[in-house]
Amino acid sequence: MTIIAVATAFLLGFGLTLWATPQVKKLATYCGALDQPDARKVHKTPMPLWGGLGVSLSATIAFLVALFAVSPLDLTARQFSGVIATVFCCLFIVGVGMVDDRFGMAAKVKLMAQIGLSLVLVGAGVRIDFFSLPFVDGVIYLNEWQSLAISLLWLVGVTNAVNLLDGLDGLVAGVACGSATILALVAAVNGQWLPVLAMTALAGAALGFLRYNFNPAQIFMGDTGSLFLGLMFASWSLLGYLKTTATVALTVPILLVMAVPLLDTSYAILRRSWARQPIFKPDKGHLHHRLLSTGMSHKQAVVTIYAINTAFGLAGLAMACVIN
Repeated sequence: MTIIAVATAFLLGFGLTLWATPQVKKLATYCGALDQPDARKVHKTPMPLWGGLGVSLSATIAFLVALFAVSPLDLTARQFSGVIATVFCCLFIVGVGMVDDRFGMAAKVKLMAQIGLSLVLVGAGVRIDFFSLPFVDGVIYLNEWQSLAISLLWLVGVTNAVNLLDGLDGLVAGVACGSATILALVAAVNGQWLPVLAMTALAGAALGFLRYNFNPAQIFMGDTGSLFLGLMFASWSLLGYLKTTATVALTVPILLVMAVPLLDTSYAILRRSWARQPIFKPDKGHLHHRLLSTGMSHKQAVVTIYAINTAFGLAGLAMACVIN
């Protein structure tokens, strides 16, 4: 692994997204993939969706070029099958998001699609086989059914957490850029170069999209992008560490990096369950809504969440350095 490969992944992801997003904006407008304003949403005029199409394709191309052309890695058979399955599933969920953004899709149908893709990933070896707590000796090995259940919970849970965070201009793209950067650093500290490339490419693509998505946004990421980002984070946090028991030492750091979307979603589930409402029913109780209700401007609320996400992420990075 060389610095050239890492730089290629970031710059190619960034540059391709800068170029692709205006083209996607035209395509979304032409196809009628527009987000209409309503009482729950912040924007007042119809906005083009499908922004995640440019992000997903750019990040995938950047990663594959860096991985196979610039500085090829010596992958195990399980890692190689995991990479292929992850690329396929993450691009497939982009298609699910595009259909949802254009025509609408029942929450249960989206959930079934996520479960199906997660099963494909688990079958390809992207799963949790063992874990432990930092600073505690010993490893807890899981049987087949325990591994399946916990892996599905993680893959589906993180995917939905990132998806539900998407509520303000630039929010998901900025959080994704920050989380991907810190996860890349955590992986580098532990010598896991496969996720370094994947997360670096993702960080570059997310940053490129912010050029068009930060308030006032010109295009929205939509479920097309938020589902892709969620599944990317969920799968790569498992796939990158399959070679060694480094996974067990990174459980808490990874949870800290993903703390903002996970905590926001967990609170939403508890809130809706307590009110006896469907857990997938949209509301205005998310973190960004509450910050806006305090009188913060759109940009102030987004930057505040960036800061919270970065603080959690840096705590995770510090813990990874200490454990290592």
